[in-house]
This record gives sequence, C-alpha cells and structure tokens, in this order.
Amino acid sequence: DDGVFVREDEAEAKGLEVGETLRMEFGAAGVVPMEVRGIYREGWLAGTYLISLQAYEANYTEQLDNLLFVKTAPTLSGREARQAIAALQEAFPGVEIQDQAELRRSQEQQVNSLLGMVTALLGLAILIALLGIVNTLALSVLERTRELGLLRAVGMSRRQVRRMIRWESVIIALIGGVLGLAVGLLFGWALVQALADEGITSFTVPFGQLAIFLALAGVAGVLAAIGPARRAARLDVLQAIAYE
Repeated sequence: DDGVFVREDEAEAKGLEVGETLRMEFGAAGVVPMEVRGIYREGWLAGTYLISLQAYEANYTEQLDNLLFVKTAPTLSGREARQAIAALQEAFPGVEIQDQAELRRSQEQQVNSLLGMVTALLGLAILIALLGIVNTLALSVLERTRELGLLRAVGMSRRQVRRMIRWESVIIALIGGVLGLAVGLLFGWALVQALADEGITSFTVPFGQLAIFLALAGVAGVLAAIGPARRAARLDVLQAIAYE
C-alpha cells in the first residue's frame, strides 16, 4: 500500500532502482514517500506509475474507475458471464459491458473516426491543390499565347493543343501526388515510432490504396485542365502570333 511500480524507461530516466524511495505528490495528500517495489516494461494498461487500489483511495479525492477487467470462471460460458455481470447495470447505469471482440471494435471505431477526419482534411487539401493547378495552367496559357499561336500556325490542331495542356496538368498532379505520398509515408513512420510506448508498433504501407490515390490524382489533373485547355484551343492564331 505504500509502494509503487515504475515503468522501465521512467525508472532509467530518473535513476530509480527497486527499494529506493520516490516522493510522489498527490492533489489530496500532498507529498507522500513511496517505495519503489518493482520496475516493469512498457504496457499501455499501467501507464508510467502503478499503485495499489488502497493507495489510490488514500491519496485521491475523486474515486473513479475508468476500466475494469474481469476474468470469468472456466466453467462459465461467455453468455452466462455477461448475464452475471449485467446485474451491475442496475446499480451503475453508466457501466458498459464489452467482451474482447467488442473492446477491439470500439478501439477500431475511434481510430476510424480519426482517419475519417484526416480524410476530410485531405479532401479539402486536394480541392485547394486543384484550384492551384487551374490557376497555374491559366497563367501558363496566358504567358505562352504567342508560342501557342506559332504552334497552331505550323500545323498543330486544337485537339493537340488541348491534349498538351491536359498532359501538363496530369504531370503536375502526379508530381504533387508522388511527393505527397513520400512525405505522408515518412510522417506515418515517424508517428508509429513516436507512439511505440503506447502499443502502436506496426507500420504497414497500403500499396493498393496509395495506387488508387495516385490514379485519382491523375484524373483530378485531367479535370483541372478542362478550362485552360479549352481557352488555349480557342485562341485566334493571328492575334496569338501578334501578341506580346
């Protein structure tokens, strides 16, 4: 009751060993000397420090259990165990009962919600990028008016002009997509390394999904080139050659 377990990296950072005294400050009890009774390795359940329930009740004013794990008897089925535990909900309506599969799904839903928000932000970034491509191509067509007129004069058709502008747009979009994927993979790897202490250790590259995103970037480039390509194709040849 007067001891504490310390996570390995925290113990190494503070130079703590088993048997030493650690002065811990609590909101209710103030500074309390706690003996280091053990050092454990990384684990997302325990956090950095682990104390007993008795020490928690003695040193914290707010008594709140966030997560409770129950080990059922070998003779009980999952359904029978759930029925027995469900009696708690009469006294504590806020209690949510989950088995391991349901707990996993709830954690996945939280991650999926975060990914959904990131995807929405990605969509806004793509929209801004498309506007940037349209603006770039429009300025390019304006600056190359004389060049386009000369190309038309030597035999380039309107269809070829539109195709040239479209390919320029696709190249810009694909270059941006490749750079974005590279930076995204780098930041994803760095995030996994930073969250290793929280139990996130697996780094997986979704090649299929990334290939789809890259293909969509090319399609977006084609769509962004529609306006500038039509304007370039409709230039009057004589006026374009005389343009300065």
